[in-house]
Amino acid sequence: MKNIAVIGSGTMGNGIAHTFAQFGYRVNLVDISDDALSKALSTIDKNLERQVNKGTISKAEKAATLSNITIFTDLKDGVAEADLVVEAASENQELKLKIFKDLDTFTKPSAILASNTSSISITLIASVTHRKDKVIGMHFMNPVPVMKLVEVIRGYATSDETTKTVMELAGKLDKSPVEVNDYPGFIANRILMPMINEAISALYEGVAGVEEIDAVMKLGMAHPMGPLQLADFIGLDVCLAILHVLHNGFGNPKYAPCPLLVNMVNAGDRGVKSGEGFYNYANGIKEAAVASKFSK
Repeated sequence: MKNIAVIGSGTMGNGIAHTFAQFGYRVNLVDISDDALSKALSTIDKNLERQVNKGTISKAEKAATLSNITIFTDLKDGVAEADLVVEAASENQELKLKIFKDLDTFTKPSAILASNTSSISITLIASVTHRKDKVIGMHFMNPVPVMKLVEVIRGYATSDETTKTVMELAGKLDKSPVEVNDYPGFIANRILMPMINEAISALYEGVAGVEEIDAVMKLGMAHPMGPLQLADFIGLDVCLAILHVLHNGFGNPKYAPCPLLVNMVNAGDRGVKSGEGFYNYANGIKEAAVASKFSK
């Protein structure tokens, strides 16, 4: 398995491309926008330079990594020779189903089709293909080059061979793969999102302020980042989408998103990506301050 195609060049897509390329794989990074691809390459370059400055890679390794990445705006051309495709498009079910239907047509029959989805059913995604045994979830964590976990989600029809191949491949990327079965939210988000939602509810109900809620979880539970700040980094729109998947998938009211989260997303406050969520990022991430609407 030498040729990798990554679909989507956003935060997760460029991180996945960066990681595969750094470990010597030939990567085709595919997006519909030239501007998005240019931005992705710039981000990868900056992140690699950060690694050089930290001494974790050499200048030569940075150059080799960049040379391993080729960009495409045409999906058919970008995936034609791929041994593995990792889809990292927006967390939108209809979009993902359309992409996988096209991938099933455009890729060679032996190719494994993986999704970086954080909550959408792998079994459902596989249902639009003619290779259900070769469809699997590879849920990387952000930032991809740094975080060790890869949640490997086995769909209802995913074969033992596909699962073994992907688990071994993740290990070759210096990751720690964990195999889970295909149920709403898998493991990571089935546990994480209710915690984030509960933190938002505590804020909504006036139990404590933004900084206080985050401080309790950081200082008392040894979390590196509080749940409200983490929600901003994930994207409040993404959190909301995952909670909808959990709520619809289980039919359990405990997964219903907090009205405050719904209102914030509807108002365009999506966290870091929009410049404001529970915190304001006008002065950069390191100088984030509690958003004015939540200030005392």
